[in-house]
Amino acid sequence: MDAMSEPPNASPGERYRAVRACTCALAAPLSAEDCAIQSMPDASPVKWHLAHTSWFFETFVLAPHAPRYRPFDPAYRVLYNSYYHAVGERHPRPQRGLLSRPGLDEIRAYRRHVDGAMLDLLAEGLDAERLALVELGLQHEQQHQELILTDVKHLLSCHPLRPAYQPPGTHPLAKVPAWAWLGFDGGLQEIGHAGPGFCFDNELPRHRVWLEPFQLASHPVTQGEFVRFIEDDGYRRPELWLSAGWDQVLAQGWQAPGYWRWRDDRWHVFTLHGTEPVEPAAPVCHVSFFEAEAFARWAGARLPTEAEWELAARAAPRGGNFLDGGVFHPQPARETPVPGQLAQAFGDVWEWTRSDYGPYPGFRTASGAVGEYNGKFMCNQYVLRGGSCATPASHIRASYRNFFPPEARWQFSGLRLAR
Repeated sequence: MDAMSEPPNASPGERYRAVRACTCALAAPLSAEDCAIQSMPDASPVKWHLAHTSWFFETFVLAPHAPRYRPFDPAYRVLYNSYYHAVGERHPRPQRGLLSRPGLDEIRAYRRHVDGAMLDLLAEGLDAERLALVELGLQHEQQHQELILTDVKHLLSCHPLRPAYQPPGTHPLAKVPAWAWLGFDGGLQEIGHAGPGFCFDNELPRHRVWLEPFQLASHPVTQGEFVRFIEDDGYRRPELWLSAGWDQVLAQGWQAPGYWRWRDDRWHVFTLHGTEPVEPAAPVCHVSFFEAEAFARWAGARLPTEAEWELAARAAPRGGNFLDGGVFHPQPARETPVPGQLAQAFGDVWEWTRSDYGPYPGFRTASGAVGEYNGKFMCNQYVLRGGSCATPASHIRASYRNFFPPEARWQFSGLRLAR
């Protein structure tokens, strides 16, 4: 078993060790200088991710539930608080890259300090309520594992030499997937998390929705298909764009998805494995909601709602290109999909939906500071579904709701057409 995976049927202590080891493994290829830099306000230094995920366990598990625990450094309570107003003061998010001290070695010592106390606490045995809090911390850390990869990718893309995070692998030639529309009856349906297992509060409560009959594309939109949109002047035709999206095109100078560059008479894309020619058969990624919506309009289709996506994805296989495989870029479909099932619904790229990120009927935030986790962000954002090549496999499920503002492009975000 490598550091990117966790043992099946793991005990709480084993799962804790596996998740924490994966975070450290993601930071291992980086220098101390790499780990200290913040390339834009929406990204954070890797050193900050390493510290904040430890702060979460220290603040929400150890401080209230381990009487003998002593903080590693009281100053960290402010330095590594992200957005929890109930906890107290916070260092400004856009200035995380100015935290040259403490150094990376001290942050690693902080992680070891927290890990020792957490493993002692888990060995004592915890009741269901406190185990649920530990699981929330692990799921939170898995979200930051994905953020480490997306933030490092943005950081390295800003370097004039465009260095690789890790060496490129070998990828066999792939054919563009055979594309089809899959029909779904709609009707009165239930969405939201159901049954055992972890979920975030924004996946609850399970509730009924009415869906008209609809169709979804069998595959995510590919890079080759997106090239045709570009060649048809997709970025120069305001009639294809929402007004706010067209404003972004003009203000940001968008001409192609994020990390794309025209060189030697073809498109290339910067990846965590270095710069590569655009692979026509691979799912397109690093497109904003605005770009996804414009492409769908150009294609004579639309984006699915999150309820449509969840209903269609229930029967889709959960296997896919996830963080665990170490191929940190969307890959072409390798297997012929089962007839009637969505292909690549999980992994590779997050898929934009047309749904605003808002509360489900009957949603209530949790009490205390952890209640700030999701509910406070239910404004001016859109829902994405399915996970990406940077998402841990054990972290995703059909009811999972990711969310970003419509102009965001640094995540592994793509799209699937609906009608």
